[in-house]
Amino acid sequence: MIERPSPTPKVDRLSAFFRAFDLSVQLSESREPDADALLLVLGDSHRQAEQVALLTGERAVQASPSNVLVAASVYFGGAVNPIVSAMPEDIQVGLSEAPTLRAITDAFVEEALDARCGRTAALGRLCEVIVLMILRRAIDNGATQPGLLAGLSHPALHRALVALHDAPARIWRIEELAEIAGMSRSRFMVSFRETVGTTPAAYLSAWRLKLAHRALAEGARVKSVALRVGFGSAAAFSRAYSREFGYPPAGARHE
Repeated sequence: MIERPSPTPKVDRLSAFFRAFDLSVQLSESREPDADALLLVLGDSHRQAEQVALLTGERAVQASPSNVLVAASVYFGGAVNPIVSAMPEDIQVGLSEAPTLRAITDAFVEEALDARCGRTAALGRLCEVIVLMILRRAIDNGATQPGLLAGLSHPALHRALVALHDAPARIWRIEELAEIAGMSRSRFMVSFRETVGTTPAAYLSAWRLKLAHRALAEGARVKSVALRVGFGSAAAFSRAYSREFGYPPAGARHE
């Protein structure tokens, strides 16, 4: 009897971003100046949703379609959230090909158009699921330019990225990450740089600092944050933080 190799278990490529950065939504006809994206639900005259679009950058500023059922500004941590800067400017999903997303979008439209108790909480949770499912689609479609989205789309490298996201404080060795990705050390290093656009060490350092920025903005102490994200000392953390953001960690509380 021939034994078949067990399939590689799937890993969650997006949960780390939703854990680290809060998502909120505000209904608005156009993107608010400080929002990260504009979510549009497009449909027909009978309030039947047909398509959802997540727009960033100039696409969000210029968008003015006539068939908008609901428009909402999405806040997801700003530029410090890596997934925000990695997103394409225009992601559109037809609901005829996504029945689960259609059901959630229909609920979102109903909550947006009818004033009910708990409306704000319902809109926030439904929007989070819609954004999550749109990002899944973007990852499934891949990316043509090096960056985080390309890394999350890569059939092997995404496992190493998820490991870094889930355990940023761990002292990672290249050999461990290569093994997680199922690649040789040399092939892993080349593929990571070509696909993500930087080295694993540089990516991990940037991820740690973004997590630290979020924690400091919420009032955490510098020393505890430094240890939490994997820096050996508060001094080393302060130097790295200042290089990344242009001001010391204490400045995060005022930003």
